[in-house]
Amino acid sequence: MSTLNVSNISDGTDTVGTSYVVNGSAKAWVNFDGTGTVAVRSSLNTSSITDVGTGNYLHNFTSGISDYVITSTQYLASRGNGMAWNNTTSNAIVRIYDDAGALADADIVGNQVIGDLL
Repeated sequence: MSTLNVSNISDGTDTVGTSYVVNGSAKAWVNFDGTGTVAVRSSLNTSSITDVGTGNYLHNFTSGISDYVITSTQYLASRGNGMAWNNTTSNAIVRIYDDAGALADADIVGNQVIGDLL
């Protein structure tokens, strides 16, 4: 494997420091419909989303990620919140709860994963 050492990356218009790309950008993300048959709308480094029950989704990564945090946002008819648990280097389970604290499927779910690619 070759190593390229540069301070910045540019597309000719915008420039960003490589430390931001290596350390601070999302290593995986996904936007999906979590109702009925789960359907991924768009993603990065996401091989699939598996529906493992009401309000439970398995976010599977294409390339492994270690030492990461995952944030999840969702749209429910009533306010809700999401949390990730049981994380491994290849996937994370995300659970969505409604206002009453019950697991609930969501029309729009977005996960963002920040960590170290393996």
